[in-house]
Amino acid sequence: MANRTVKDANSIHGTNPQYLVEKIIRTRIYESKYWKEECFGLTAELVVDKAMELKFVGGVFGGNVKPTPFLCLTLKMLQIQPEKDIIVEFIKNEDFKYVRLLGAMYMRLTGTSVDCYKYLEPLYNDYRKVKTQNRNGEFELMHVDEFIDELLHAERMCDIILPRLQKRQVLEEAELLDPRISALEEDLDEVETSEEEDDEDEKLERMQSPEPHRRSYRDMDRPRRSPSPRYRRSRSPRRSVVSVKKESQEESKRERVMFGLSLYFWHVFIFLACLCFELFG
Repeated sequence: MANRTVKDANSIHGTNPQYLVEKIIRTRIYESKYWKEECFGLTAELVVDKAMELKFVGGVFGGNVKPTPFLCLTLKMLQIQPEKDIIVEFIKNEDFKYVRLLGAMYMRLTGTSVDCYKYLEPLYNDYRKVKTQNRNGEFELMHVDEFIDELLHAERMCDIILPRLQKRQVLEEAELLDPRISALEEDLDEVETSEEEDDEDEKLERMQSPEPHRRSYRDMDRPRRSPSPRYRRSRSPRRSVVSVKKESQEESKRERVMFGLSLYFWHVFIFLACLCFELFG
C-alpha cells in the first residue's frame, strides 16, 4: 500500500511514526490531490525537490479540512523516515527557508529533547518572514524565529499535537545541554570586552607617558615671562564702571579741599592787609 510506513522504520515515541498525526487529519491527507499526485513514490532525495517548491506553511484549512502541501510532506517524511543527517541538512539550509522549517517540524516530531534544543535553538537567529495559512484559508506573515519558538513551547503546531519536551533547565542540570547564550548576549559581551580593552589601553598610555618636567632651582631663579595679553583676564564692564565712578568722586573731593584752602588763605591775606593799613596808615 502507498500509505504504509516503510518496513525498516523505527518506532517513534513508542508508536508508528505516521500515528503522530491524528487519524482524521491523516485520512484527509491520504485523500488529498497533492498527496496522490505529488507525494506518490517519493524518496528521501526527491522530498528535497518538493520541499524547495513550498511557498507557505500551515496545517489544514477550509470547511472540508484540506491539508496544505507542507502538512502532506511532513506526513510523507514520517512515512519514509529519512536519516538524521538529511534532516540536519534540511535545518542548516539557509537558501530555502521552507525547507528549513520542514526539517525543523520533522525534528520536533521525531527527535529527542536534547536534539530538538540542539538543532532548533540556533534558528532563533533567523528573522526572515514566512507565509502561513490559517484555518480559514487566509495567509498571514510570521518570522522563522516565531515558528521555532512555537515548535519548542506550543502543544500543537500545524494541526499536529507535538510530543512533550523535557524542560531545558532539567537538561542543563543533568549536564546534557550547555546554557543557551542568545545572539544579543554575545553582542553585549563583545561590546563590554571592547570597552574593557579600550580602558586598559588608556591606562597603559598614561603609565608609559613621561612625567611632567619639574622646575629646578636655577629655573626658579629665572624671571618668568609675563603672560600673553591674549590670556589675560579681562575686566568685566561692571567692574570698570565702578572704578571710574570712584576716581571721579575722589577728584571732586580733592577739588573741594583745594578750593576751601585757597579761600581760607585769601581771607587771611585780606585781614593782614587791612591790619597793616590801620597801623601804618
